[in-house]
Amino acid sequence: MKVVFVLFDSLNKLALECFGGTRISTPNFSRFSQRAVRFDKHYVGSMPCMPARRDMHTGRLNFLHRSWGPLEPYDRSAIAILRSRGVHSHLVSDHLHYFYEGGATYHTQYSTWEFIRGQEADRWKAMVQPPVERFREMYHDSQAGLDQRTLSHMINREFIREEQDFPLVQCIDHGLDFLHRNRSKDDWLLQIECFDPHEPFFAPARFRAQYPSGYQGPILDWPRYSRVSENAAEIEELRANYAALVTMCDEYFGRILDFFDKHEMWDDTVLIATTDHGFLLGEHDWWAKNRMPFYNEISNIPMLIYHPDFAAHGGEIRGALTQTMDIMPTLLDLFGAPVPDTVEGKSLLSLLGRDSDHHEGVLYGVFGGAVNITDGRYTYFLYPPDMITQEIFEYTLMPTHQRSFFEPDLLRQAELSKPFGFTDGMPLVRTPARRAPDGRVNVQGLYEDTTTVLYDLSTDPEQKKPLDDPATVARLAKLMAQLMHRNEAPHEAYRRIGLQAYA
Repeated sequence: MKVVFVLFDSLNKLALECFGGTRISTPNFSRFSQRAVRFDKHYVGSMPCMPARRDMHTGRLNFLHRSWGPLEPYDRSAIAILRSRGVHSHLVSDHLHYFYEGGATYHTQYSTWEFIRGQEADRWKAMVQPPVERFREMYHDSQAGLDQRTLSHMINREFIREEQDFPLVQCIDHGLDFLHRNRSKDDWLLQIECFDPHEPFFAPARFRAQYPSGYQGPILDWPRYSRVSENAAEIEELRANYAALVTMCDEYFGRILDFFDKHEMWDDTVLIATTDHGFLLGEHDWWAKNRMPFYNEISNIPMLIYHPDFAAHGGEIRGALTQTMDIMPTLLDLFGAPVPDTVEGKSLLSLLGRDSDHHEGVLYGVFGGAVNITDGRYTYFLYPPDMITQEIFEYTLMPTHQRSFFEPDLLRQAELSKPFGFTDGMPLVRTPARRAPDGRVNVQGLYEDTTTVLYDLSTDPEQKKPLDDPATVARLAKLMAQLMHRNEAPHEAYRRIGLQAYA
């Protein structure tokens, strides 16, 4: 078996023409969708970047137990399982979060890996005295605050001058290099993981020229995680920069398809394309993710799978409810490896030949925010009645946040917790969640618009009209509790959202 797994970051499903998008040119995703099976109800699980990847590796949710963090000592990674069975796994990525404290155990699961430098706030190039005043003149005030992230990006950008310098280009090139050397061999998995189209939305001029915005001003391509406050021209500029970057992703994804065509890899190689989560581009009056409700622009994400054994089903659409955690058992299934009994996800291979029921419902969310559920028709966002006094703890043996260790004052309050069924008998350290001065949980930003709400996607696909339907709420709340129980959510996880009766 040979598998190429292409993972993008922050790819909005409706940015792709094959999923109904009309604004952005994505002919290569459309070209692939004619060969692949398209999953229309594919959802995120744990959010954002590294929590999503932990779901992909382990086949189970993690956002009910902890925030952004590494793989844990007890986690059963699909990649590690495959490596132990003689499958060579290779990661090519420009995703900088793998190399911070909160992601440092993921890339080491692969047989080999390559890291492409220079994305976003990657601490790559050294400027002891960067030209701060020039940077302030070059960039819009909203992204010229010169904190560590924005300053690192500005410095990196000084060294990305030609198209071949862009990390996305190098990711694809290195992936193709692996295929050149290994396509005739067997038993390998290649993961090409592109940070794009994650913000900042920086693409070569030839892509940007396809989306004129009329904006006149300094560089504006990094929306903040906040409500929309920009004027109409600025909004259009940000959207145009995202469109340019998506079109760049599409063209370079097309080079993988070209390689498959040229070397007849459609005969013996699986190709999967998806993302970790979507992104709000001003819809619902919000930019980005994490802080706001998890509308479908964030949570309903693209998934396309091509398998030679199911080539006759190319272009077909599946309405089954699927989720990020299904990737893990799918990868094991492809290589005939047994799935650990800790896995909650279900292999997607059974859906390639025909549509059928898959999940009755799926949970998704970010640590400290709402617990969200969909059954494919309704979405229900259930928030704690009080975001400030909510009872919530981190359960971990790897006490790191995204870019740091847990704070000493929190670790001093840590207690040893009994093992969960999925921790292989290992007790965990239970630590109070990090909070802002006002008491709100503060892990991936402060949460706003925290109103429990129900939407009917069949009549309100844009989720603009909250629905008053107590019977449906009761049904979904019961299903939510059942899925939390299956996930071994801690007792306080029920209390914090008002589901004490199910704890």
